[in-house]
Amino acid sequence: MADADLLDLEEIEGEAAMAWVKAQNALSLARLQGDPRYEGLYQETLKLLEASDRIAAPTFHRLGERRVLTNFWQDATHVRGLWRRTSLESYRMESPEWETILDLDALAASEGRNWVFHGAEYLEPEENLSLVALSDGGKDADMIREFDLAAKGFVEGGFQLPESKGGAVWLDKDHLLIDRDFGPDSLTDSGYPRTLRLLKRGQKPEEAEILFEAERTDVFISVSVLRDPEGAVKAVLIRRARDFHCGDTYIWRAGEPLRLLALPEKGGIAGLLHGRAIASTNEDWTAPSGQSFKAGDLFSWDFDAWLADPAAPATLILSPGPRESVEGMGLTRNRLVLALYENVRGSVYVYSPEADGGWSRARLDTPQNVSVGLRSTSDWDDQAFLQISGYLTPSSLWLADLATGATELVKSTPARFDATGLTVAQYEAPSADGTLIPYFVVRRENAPLDGSNPTLLYGYGGFQTSLLPGYGSLVGKLWLEQGGVYASANTRGGGEFGPKWHQAALRENRQRAHEDFQAVAEDLIRRGITSPARLGIEGGSQGGLLMGVTLTQRPDLINAAVISVPLFDMLRFHKLLAGASWVAEYGDPEIPAERAWIEAYSPYQQLCAGKAYPEVFIHTSTKDDRVHPGHARRAAARLEELGYPALFYENTDGGHNAAANLRESARISAMEQVYLRQRLMDPPFSKA
Repeated sequence: MADADLLDLEEIEGEAAMAWVKAQNALSLARLQGDPRYEGLYQETLKLLEASDRIAAPTFHRLGERRVLTNFWQDATHVRGLWRRTSLESYRMESPEWETILDLDALAASEGRNWVFHGAEYLEPEENLSLVALSDGGKDADMIREFDLAAKGFVEGGFQLPESKGGAVWLDKDHLLIDRDFGPDSLTDSGYPRTLRLLKRGQKPEEAEILFEAERTDVFISVSVLRDPEGAVKAVLIRRARDFHCGDTYIWRAGEPLRLLALPEKGGIAGLLHGRAIASTNEDWTAPSGQSFKAGDLFSWDFDAWLADPAAPATLILSPGPRESVEGMGLTRNRLVLALYENVRGSVYVYSPEADGGWSRARLDTPQNVSVGLRSTSDWDDQAFLQISGYLTPSSLWLADLATGATELVKSTPARFDATGLTVAQYEAPSADGTLIPYFVVRRENAPLDGSNPTLLYGYGGFQTSLLPGYGSLVGKLWLEQGGVYASANTRGGGEFGPKWHQAALRENRQRAHEDFQAVAEDLIRRGITSPARLGIEGGSQGGLLMGVTLTQRPDLINAAVISVPLFDMLRFHKLLAGASWVAEYGDPEIPAERAWIEAYSPYQQLCAGKAYPEVFIHTSTKDDRVHPGHARRAAARLEELGYPALFYENTDGGHNAAANLRESARISAMEQVYLRQRLMDPPFSKA
């Protein structure tokens, strides 16, 4: 198949493309599901994914005068899931009494759709109404329907928005702020809505008043509603994203013209607490007051005083150190709570507003050397749920009273794998420019350091997304218990050390992230933890790009690569689906100078004959409307054309997560495990 013909594979549901997918799926399924280990791995994976003793992650919610906890739950019986609720008192019990709000399996059966729950937007303050987002097959695009939480049913004649990317938020009971697809002229070049509209109850969506219109070259728009503790609207903020990282923030109030706010382009307002606007910046920034803030800083203003005079002085809340990053932020009725990481280890700090405009800070007593996430915060009081886990520490849920600092263990999961003799170590690998790149290794304490350990190295390396320690039941049960080693690389491009760690690998500096990952692989080999014949790599989306670059630049380091929903042809990424939105991350292939440094690493263009590429496993989803499945298809087809073995699988549902339900997730995970065992655990071990 000539390269020009491979472009036919970009026709997502084209007849020829789907025939190719079907043929490739048949070959891969015969190989992977035909392995005698597959069925056991599938059943083991499904058992872990559907375990009834998982933590039912709660979200604080109020229903009239009641405070409740909501949860979305999937198991063997409820494949698509149950949206349900209970009280805090009941949730504390070993077996809470759950009340079903919406049964997604029953809804899908009655309407003949493969519904995937995308969440709900509640009407504040009483929150008796919500907007439920439903995706057909797991696409980013979804339809939105008004739901009565008291009656537990969709509102007849209520708000209903057809399938689209974008969103909708409540302004009040009879008005929504919506950004939706109203035809090609209503979308940005990235495929996202570019108009924000005010929809009145009873109106058709296309009749809604346009409040703001972005440029076609912008990426997207977003809206947030700032409210006081009683739910009254203080302001509507409209964010125009000129690119993925930079934008402008406007304030809209009924009867007043739009007004551009004096905020950093890479930053914005995170929330409102006791009349103070809490803001952050991802760039070094000088405020109109003359104050200078560093990338990563968090600060606040008296909101009304700042609106009256943008030069009003701000108060610094936090300036993270060079090895620190804010990985989570939440507001309760009276407190600001942050998940602050130092050297990729989490802690929780509570900030309280003081009468003089300053902030006091206290650290919560939580387990150390683990990940700490903010699960949910309450706007009724100062309670928050914290989720804690580590590579060998099963997930637990804690209830914290931020007013007193008291913490209470509420739920914990049993160990999913035998961690006896396992240890976690953090190392640093020198990258090509000398920067030390941290990474974690989970292995047996007595594992020989002779290069014989089958090792899986995971990476992502982009969009300021941090890879934090967490309990992976599948990795533990299916890989570590079998004698495998697991490693995770905290490369530049991520957010582990704040915005500057991300920005160090942007655009023309993208190669740094690739060199960082390769440096970790080299360090694993140098330490004798593994060897090229026993080292595999794994990543998805941006991580799939990272895997593709490693494959083409350093095939000598690896013997396996799991490449899921990947970017691969970086000279065409901006032309496919949401790709144009990532130009700020990678550069613009239409500009010759930028095209040159993109082409230098683009995996598709770098594939060539005569290299020692190992057999790879590439998988994607037909319904992925974020990263085009054509990337994965053409990568596999090009490898085949060049004479290299490649396994390819495409799920016909599942969206960017590649799976629409737990059974599909189990199927893909089991196939990955079969592939990794065949490549890294089954002799002979060679680079052939």
